[in-house]
Amino acid sequence: MPRVLMLVNDIDSKPGTLVPWLLENHVEFDLRIGGVSDFPEPAALADYDGLVLLGGGYMPDEVDRAPWLAPEQALVAEAFRLDLPQLGICLGGQMLAYVGGGEVKAKTGAVEKGYTPITLTPAAGEDPVFSGVRPATEFVESHQDRITALPQDAVLLASSETCEIQAFRLGRAWGTQFHPEAGVDNLRRWNAERLAASGFDKEELIAHGEAITAEVVPDARAIVDAFCTVVKDVVVKESV
Repeated sequence: MPRVLMLVNDIDSKPGTLVPWLLENHVEFDLRIGGVSDFPEPAALADYDGLVLLGGGYMPDEVDRAPWLAPEQALVAEAFRLDLPQLGICLGGQMLAYVGGGEVKAKTGAVEKGYTPITLTPAAGEDPVFSGVRPATEFVESHQDRITALPQDAVLLASSETCEIQAFRLGRAWGTQFHPEAGVDNLRRWNAERLAASGFDKEELIAHGEAITAEVVPDARAIVDAFCTVVKDVVVKESV
């Protein structure tokens, strides 16, 4: 059975729907939590078929605040070298861009919170992971830090009105600024006062999410299912 290494960067940024969706795709996962469990050495990636990087309130180079980001950088670099499938979400997507040679900046541009309209680029229509997503949809956002320049050879796959780089592909690595694994339950746990300080009303965010959940969940599921297909295709090719 295909097996991926999943790295949790922040206990508040959980894998969410990734867990049931990976299991339903018959993909096992080894979950490691930054600051709690050790991240394996890069050579250990020989025992995995993919790498999944989750979000967190750090910059990808903030090894002083989050020491586990240093071994995570090494794992991502080795996964690029091996051409191992990778899926990076929020901080995880920023990590892919950073290690790949792009640029990530803190507290840059507008804050995005809650379900946010996302527009796919024409390249997404031919992408192995994003081709099953509608050209215009919405995903949960919770960020101000962002990727400001993609690595050389990266392909832009999606943008929002206030954040150009919402999704990209670099080799067999896919990074997103948005959270396909998150939903309305995540919004319910957010702090109303902090949201208000950024100009957002928690109840309005929840109401909007509840209204569109049935419509947008298939787009999030399409990304995860397609990534699992990429992982499984690698396993098949290696066994031939």
